[in-house]
Amino acid sequence: MYQPKKIIVVTGHFGSGKTNFSTALALQLAAAGKKVTVVDFDLVNPYFRTADFKEAFEKRGITLRAPDYANTNVDIPSVQFDLGGLAAEEGRLIIDVGGDEDGAVALGRYSHVLNSYAETDELDMLGVVSFRRYLTRTAEEAEHFLRGIERASRMKLTHLVNNTNLGMETTTEMIAESLPLCDALAERMGLPVACVTVPDFAEPPAGLPEDQLMRVPVVVRLPWMPKSEAVE
Repeated sequence: MYQPKKIIVVTGHFGSGKTNFSTALALQLAAAGKKVTVVDFDLVNPYFRTADFKEAFEKRGITLRAPDYANTNVDIPSVQFDLGGLAAEEGRLIIDVGGDEDGAVALGRYSHVLNSYAETDELDMLGVVSFRRYLTRTAEEAEHFLRGIERASRMKLTHLVNNTNLGMETTTEMIAESLPLCDALAERMGLPVACVTVPDFAEPPAGLPEDQLMRVPVVVRLPWMPKSEAVE
């Protein structure tokens, strides 16, 4: 099972499920009694963001920091928090970054601070991949986007997260088909696989190592879908 470090930076292609993963990880850490702060650092996409779960986080003692335009009709983001200061606080810090290079550019502003934690082995930078997502259906395509994120952020990924899914339509077979693709991506990038996510309603595929399995609720849903009990 993936054991996150003090700081967890979550990146990936648009629609890869970064926010669902970040939210699920925050809920799991809080349930284990950890002090958790989540930074919604998506300065590109105003939809499907960790700021949507503010009330659920408050109920579980999770601190949320977000740009002042989150959940408003303001078009231009303004960061009203000190990411470096948050990194120095006690507890776990999860940073949910905007998709692709555009989202990672803002992270580059803090690369000198965050890289200092990477040097002391206190930071994980996760590349979240869904092999059911358009333009990341192969290891080569996924590597292209992840390398772009590294360049834009001026940081290096430390792990991969196989988050292959189609929301509530995810099947065991889909996840099984993604396993060799993720292995190929890991080999191409020279990175370990932190975990393979499996929705809480699906069975894990045969052959998935137990230490890579991460059960997750589907918390990011379209407006007409029922809410998950995990975020009420």
